[in-house]
Amino acid sequence: MTAPAAQAVRRRVLVRGTVQGVGFRPYVHRLATDLALAGFVSNTASGVLIEVEGPPVGVADFCDRLATQPPPLASVTGVGFEDLPVTGADAAFAIRSTDRSPGRTQLPPDTATCGDCLRELADPTDRRHRHPFVTCTHCGPRFTIATGMPYDRAVTTMAGFPMCPDCAREYGDPGDRRFHAQPVACPDCGPRLRLVPAAGSGVRPARDADALATARALLAAGRIVAVKGLGGYHLACDATDARAVDTLRARKARGGKPFAVMCANLDTVRRIAEPSASEVAALTGPRRPIVLLPRRADQRILAPGVCPGSPHLGVMLPYTPLHALLLGLPGDPPGPRALVMTSGNRSGEPIVTDDDEALTRLAGLADAWVAHDRPIASPCDDSLLRVRPDGTEQVLRRSRGYVPRPLRLPVAVRPALAVGGDLKNALCLGEGDQAWFGPHIGDMGELTTLETAMRAESRLRRLTGVSPELVAADRHPGYHSARWARRRTAQLPGSAPVFVQHHHAHIASAMAEHGLDGTTPVIGVAFDGTGYGDDGTVWGGEILLADYTGYRRFAHLAAAPLPGGDAGVANPCRLALARLWAAGLPWDPDLPSVTACADDELALLLRQLTRDLACVATSSMGRLFDAVSSLVGVCHRAEYEAQAALELEAAAVAAWDADTSAYTFGFAPGVYDPAPVLAALIADMRHGIPVPVLAARFHRGVARAVAEGCRRARRETGLTTVALSGGVFANALLEEECARLLTEDGLAVLRHGEVPPNDGGLALGQLVVAAHGRQEE
Repeated sequence: MTAPAAQAVRRRVLVRGTVQGVGFRPYVHRLATDLALAGFVSNTASGVLIEVEGPPVGVADFCDRLATQPPPLASVTGVGFEDLPVTGADAAFAIRSTDRSPGRTQLPPDTATCGDCLRELADPTDRRHRHPFVTCTHCGPRFTIATGMPYDRAVTTMAGFPMCPDCAREYGDPGDRRFHAQPVACPDCGPRLRLVPAAGSGVRPARDADALATARALLAAGRIVAVKGLGGYHLACDATDARAVDTLRARKARGGKPFAVMCANLDTVRRIAEPSASEVAALTGPRRPIVLLPRRADQRILAPGVCPGSPHLGVMLPYTPLHALLLGLPGDPPGPRALVMTSGNRSGEPIVTDDDEALTRLAGLADAWVAHDRPIASPCDDSLLRVRPDGTEQVLRRSRGYVPRPLRLPVAVRPALAVGGDLKNALCLGEGDQAWFGPHIGDMGELTTLETAMRAESRLRRLTGVSPELVAADRHPGYHSARWARRRTAQLPGSAPVFVQHHHAHIASAMAEHGLDGTTPVIGVAFDGTGYGDDGTVWGGEILLADYTGYRRFAHLAAAPLPGGDAGVANPCRLALARLWAAGLPWDPDLPSVTACADDELALLLRQLTRDLACVATSSMGRLFDAVSSLVGVCHRAEYEAQAALELEAAAVAAWDADTSAYTFGFAPGVYDPAPVLAALIADMRHGIPVPVLAARFHRGVARAVAEGCRRARRETGLTTVALSGGVFANALLEEECARLLTEDGLAVLRHGEVPPNDGGLALGQLVVAAHGRQEE
């Protein structure tokens, strides 16, 4: 009972932030009950609404703990209080049904299975023993099953699974860990697994426990299994089986692109890699991304084809009960301790989520499918990050575990949609001081990917409540994303799309992530593979002076022809020869890039360059990395994006601590020239300098060129903040060396963290530039 009116107070509390789907109402109920307070709590479209009544000290303690001690998965962005007249009408504290009046709250990301649920999964006496969908208020699917807001079971894909009496009792028990856990389920109420074998495989269909046992046996026998996860299908095989790995690589036409690996536990991780304490924290945290780890030099566990040509391994730990079961519980028959887990799709296509579609789109890739009957509402690929030596994280793909958590903006924006670019596409919605990234979509070259992007925008609008009045896009005239922006804007009467220059968007993205309001420009270093420039050429080695309203191109890498345009990027040897031609250096027959080309290819390339046929000028730093990779003999033909640059970085890692010298770029007003670097590289090669040393000297030379360019910009402008952005800064060696040199020069350095430096973060920059009314078409 509440205290007598004379000794009581009543207060209304509205808690905003990520407070639904994280066990906030059960937490509030337990807190109020422990403090002997009366009232109620309810989800609303604006957050969690609470009315609490009782002694003043208890009410004050309640409000303080709400703000300072929220549940582990909650993120409280605001707590509002309003004193009310005491009513004495509440006999106790209750959870009321959801208020569906208009407003906005935040949906949490999907979260890895918690320790309590994993213990139940492995406990033969527990009723959820070996249940592939065990979950509670502290873990499990959220974003990928939500179909609307406020978050309740009725607006998730669990709506089709009525709770059995036991689950319903847990759901309604304030003392239970599953009190108001919306995805709660058990073997009696579903969902259920099924295994579908490929036609002619000789394997029999199976369900539930038999499906799991069959899938484990197939994986142990070297077969490829499509596995339905939280946000889509994976293609899985035994990462220790060379034949299985090579078969998957061939079927998926993946070339030499590294595979991600899911390890059974940390002991397995430590047998193949050397994670730091910060990397272990990232691996084991609730987000469970893929973490790039330094591989052990003595590891002999993984098949060679898992991650060729890279010093790093992409590693993750199981994040669903199904993953844990596939890798095996204590007492299970021996099976793979590490699985290749790659996105379930064909090259260039979005990840598969629908069961029937998986059977057709993954036909010929998988030998069997492990499906289940819980629909995926929102596709969501695995996130990818690396951890810097200082323990900070650099997210390279922002998706599962991060989406749809909002980012706080330093400037207010009108309701807007930014559609990103054509590579590593991820869209962004914004309104007021918040922005919401959608999940990683991929490259926009396929109709299916564009359709996926359109559906992703529709879902994100529904979950955030943002109704765009403005659409922003990249100004590249040939981008599919830009054409979509035009069509999308046609649905907004009186509006026109805002087209933002690619590298301006990169720098604005870094500024926004670091909370800069844009009143003072920054020195922006935007290095990537391609971006449409003001002069119609391909930019990508830019030093800009930029704020949200505009930019000036202070300096750039000297341009060189790009033979064949974007289609030529797959041939680093041609890029190297084009760079030599632009620098006035001969194509001597002892150069690796020359020997990599047949005579007729050399003749055709020379004709292209001398007659300027099918060539476009480029100042791209990414293309320079590709050219140098071929010039020193590392990679002449690229089978996947950035292969040449990644393998050049891998070579540099081997000599980084052994050689500290650097090549020197030429500098003229507005231009820094790699011709002296190329000449020095060739001279060193002819003196027998090892390739790793050549690669390390090149990396240090680029970093010193960045430092020199920024020093010149500071002398001219007085600006003292540098933003590093663009896909080239996914290169750990280069980013660390640039940051070190710039910091030693007394400059403040902005580096990306939760927002990817590559085109996956482009939409955030587009959003804040568009908010300032900048039309750059």
